[in-house]
Amino acid sequence: MNEAAICAGTYDPLTLGHLDVIERATRIFPRVVVAVASNPGKNPLFSLDERIRMIRASTEHLKGVEVDHFDGLLVNFAEKKGVKTIVRGLRAFSDFEYEFQMALTNRKLKPQIETIFLMPKQDYSYVTSSNVREVAALGGDSSQFVPPVVQQALLKRFRKTKG
Repeated sequence: MNEAAICAGTYDPLTLGHLDVIERATRIFPRVVVAVASNPGKNPLFSLDERIRMIRASTEHLKGVEVDHFDGLLVNFAEKKGVKTIVRGLRAFSDFEYEFQMALTNRKLKPQIETIFLMPKQDYSYVTSSNVREVAALGGDSSQFVPPVVQQALLKRFRKTKG
């Protein structure tokens, strides 16, 4: 059995759906690396350091979680970290095609690394970081979609841009 897994994403911002998948992964693996993609091409709302801080604060109650960042191919990062399992969250059937293609590509690149899929709670199956950013930017209450530390950061960020 693998002793570690990677949950990777941009996490801009971390949602309760992301957190639910990370929590589920900790029930299966004693060590879970939350790998934050720097992804500057996506023009993130939060800096890499801000995202890492929010994830660390939101996962401090979980045993065996470490937060790190990566650039480049996830399978190369997994290999560097000594991790042989990638955990991906599937919210809806529409996620499956993309995730399936990515898993097969990763398998071709590094056959020793497996991908498993976990579904978040049904309550979070429609929550995306993009939707959260939009709700927050338009003055809506995003607290039901994100951990408290993320909600505070969203409020602070959008108060700055409005005022």
